[in-house]
Amino acid sequence: MHQTLGAIRLAYRSRIAHLVKSGMIDNAVQVFDEMRHSSYRVFSVDYNRFIGVLVKDSRFELAEAIYRDMTPMGFSLIPFTYSRFISGLCKVKNFDLIDALLRDMETLGYVPDIWAFNIYLDLLCRERNIGFAVQTFCCMVRRGREPDVVSYTILINGLFRVGKVTDAVEIWNEMIRRGIRPDNRACAALVVGLCHARKVDLAYEMVADEIKSATVKFSTVVYNALISGFCRAGRIEKAEALKSFMSKSGCEPDVVTYNVLLNFYYDNNMLKKAEGVMNEMVRSGIQPDAYSYNQLLKRHCRVSHPDKCYSFMAKEMEPRGLCDVVSYSTLIETFCRASNTRKAYKIFEEMREKGIVMNVVTYTSLIKAFLREGNSSVAKKLLDQMTELGLSPDRIFYTTILEHLCKSGNLDKAYGVFNDMIEHGITPDVITYNALICGLCRSCRVTEAMRLFEDMQSTECCPDELTFKFIIGGLVRENKLSAAYKIWDQMMDKGFTLDRDVSDTLIKASCSVSADA
Repeated sequence: MHQTLGAIRLAYRSRIAHLVKSGMIDNAVQVFDEMRHSSYRVFSVDYNRFIGVLVKDSRFELAEAIYRDMTPMGFSLIPFTYSRFISGLCKVKNFDLIDALLRDMETLGYVPDIWAFNIYLDLLCRERNIGFAVQTFCCMVRRGREPDVVSYTILINGLFRVGKVTDAVEIWNEMIRRGIRPDNRACAALVVGLCHARKVDLAYEMVADEIKSATVKFSTVVYNALISGFCRAGRIEKAEALKSFMSKSGCEPDVVTYNVLLNFYYDNNMLKKAEGVMNEMVRSGIQPDAYSYNQLLKRHCRVSHPDKCYSFMAKEMEPRGLCDVVSYSTLIETFCRASNTRKAYKIFEEMREKGIVMNVVTYTSLIKAFLREGNSSVAKKLLDQMTELGLSPDRIFYTTILEHLCKSGNLDKAYGVFNDMIEHGITPDVITYNALICGLCRSCRVTEAMRLFEDMQSTECCPDELTFKFIIGGLVRENKLSAAYKIWDQMMDKGFTLDRDVSDTLIKASCSVSADA
């Protein structure tokens, strides 16, 4: 009898395995259901195998239903099946079921394997649920799941993504204390995060041993982040030294490395250096890309006549197929700055004819130029085109229009643009606030400027030195010296300084107030 039951059970299993192998999952589900409801006993191994099949085929709802059925019968999944189930659920972000499975595992004294643990941790970080990710990480460690270098890398990336720089550094230090050796990915996460936070010295210090000892073979990502960080900090000698070192250590510079250096050289008028980098790129078999040539074009636009810049694009860039929206937008902005809006608009039309899709930057330059000329009808036409293309105005666009309106004395319209910006969910930055505050103060509307000054601080937009100078200047012009003195106090608390002539006026006013008292 036992032999007969065993043989029938094996027959069911064989049929299910054959159907799964043939990709006939629906038929396999029917056979498994028939097996469950037959008089032949189904074992825990059968549930584990079949839930594994369903998870692999992304049949998560059915897998959950079968899991719910098996639990009251005293069956449970093994750690491996639990781990595969959790990994699969991460793809569909079913957090509720993942939490339920983790609770069940804890009851059974199980922990997910490192693969599932890392996948879940990565999901939490990508969803910016970093607090819960850290909590889960610590909980799993307490329960005996030893993290690996991948776990730490995921958490470091996640913390940098939400701006928790100090916490990310502490996680790195904990990894080192645990004796887990960083690999290239971990080092890249740390260096890129710190350089993005403008902490290039700390980034270099923390991986200096790995760089010098060559215990980790770094990719160009790590070197490029450091080189970019040092360039941003104005320390080109350090950037150049790193570029030389990376070649010696077997990591050849790529087009990004050269572009970072080109960007610095052009911005700082180091033309011979830039030319040398371009020549070195070609000698190394690396062809300058659109970014390289756009940097060169921007340099030409700063020092050459706009027509020569257009000629450079047409002769040097177009034959190489390197003209893009950035190239055309750069030229349009150059002609607009030279008050040649007719030529700028002609280039805009050429761009459209060649099928190059415009962006907000393209439209911003043209609209600003036509508004400056008083040609609001063309500006309105361009704005309508922009809307038809589905291009949403960004902060720079709104600020550009707002600055123009303020300078031309159209403060009520400027206020309308400011409110429209907020209604569209775009948060004004300090430059936007400064444009409007400056306009109000110049028009002797300092009371409104003060309200705006208070509003910006309530939205956690910190005033900068210019903000304080505009407000104080406006208050002095309206002879509100007592209020100006209070704002000056706040300004000094922030570490900002005031122009000497304005500060002298305030000091004299303060002395006269004291004398009257």
